[in-house]
Amino acid sequence: MTTATRLGRLGEEIIDRGLEGLFVTTLVNVRYLTGFTGSNGAVYVSGGGEAVFVTDGRYRDQAAAEVPDIEHVITRDLLGAMAERASGIELGIESHTLTVDAHARLAELLPSVALVPADRMVEHLRETKDAVEIDALRRACDISTRALLALLEGPLVGRTEREVARDLENRMFDLGAEAIAFETILAAGENTAIPHHHPTDRLLGTGDLLKVDFGARVDGYHADCTRTVVLGRADDWQREVHAAVRESQAAGLDLLREGVAVSDADASARGALEASGWLEAFTTGLGHGVGLEIHEDPFIAASHTGKLTSRTVLTMEPGIYVPGRGGVRIEDTVLVTPGAPEVLTTMTKDLLEIG
Repeated sequence: MTTATRLGRLGEEIIDRGLEGLFVTTLVNVRYLTGFTGSNGAVYVSGGGEAVFVTDGRYRDQAAAEVPDIEHVITRDLLGAMAERASGIELGIESHTLTVDAHARLAELLPSVALVPADRMVEHLRETKDAVEIDALRRACDISTRALLALLEGPLVGRTEREVARDLENRMFDLGAEAIAFETILAAGENTAIPHHHPTDRLLGTGDLLKVDFGARVDGYHADCTRTVVLGRADDWQREVHAAVRESQAAGLDLLREGVAVSDADASARGALEASGWLEAFTTGLGHGVGLEIHEDPFIAASHTGKLTSRTVLTMEPGIYVPGRGGVRIEDTVLVTPGAPEVLTTMTKDLLEIG
């Protein structure tokens, strides 16, 4: 999808909301609409989809290369430049990220204009991925799973969590990742009960559960995958917990289809955990959209009132966490389609016994 197409879609949405234009100041939304990857930029989009991109002098050359088809304004006063181009009596703002000071500045510059919260307008457009985005996500997921499969060939026992996490990240870079999607969560033994554990100098030992939550980033798009394995032979409780999580994940994943209520996918996964007797040990979120951000709309929850749309990419990641003993999480990045969901993180979800 071209920049013009994305701006056109946004322009139509602006008109549908009864606005004359939208001030886009959230950097990830600026990137989505223009292609700009710098750290200071904004864009004003009119109801007709016309846009003015604003950045400062540090990014003059970068903006010329990344944003070739949109009018540029180079200035340190981004808000002032956008306000000069704005017209009308009702303009949208990204109130969920705009600072109080920035809002006050716009109100001062445009005293006769109503600044209307845009209700995450660009984020909602970003939920539906185009072919370019899906290709980047596929590549990020492929790099991620290939790196983990290579890591699990070992050796692992006797190394620290921190060392193994860095090893995995280096493998993703070697395979072509531009960055890691987020700080790798690699936990062994009792630490697997901590959902967002930070790797430490704890040594990996025989009999440990090993939980790895990780991902590569490619062209700005993030992969997100979790697998839990056992170092050595699994005992009965490890098998039981892993089987319960896998069943829950399968139940929720199967409902990631076009037209299905998000709350139904949530209920399906939680219902499986309840049936196995482990629901109270599930203490995290069930899933989230993924794209230019590692966590983005939609979020899978009972409170979500919407339905899934085709070409949405999101995760399904139930888990069981038993403090002081250990835990299991299984997570995939998934593409919603009109039929069966397409799992982009294709590595096996069998309970692997390593070594």
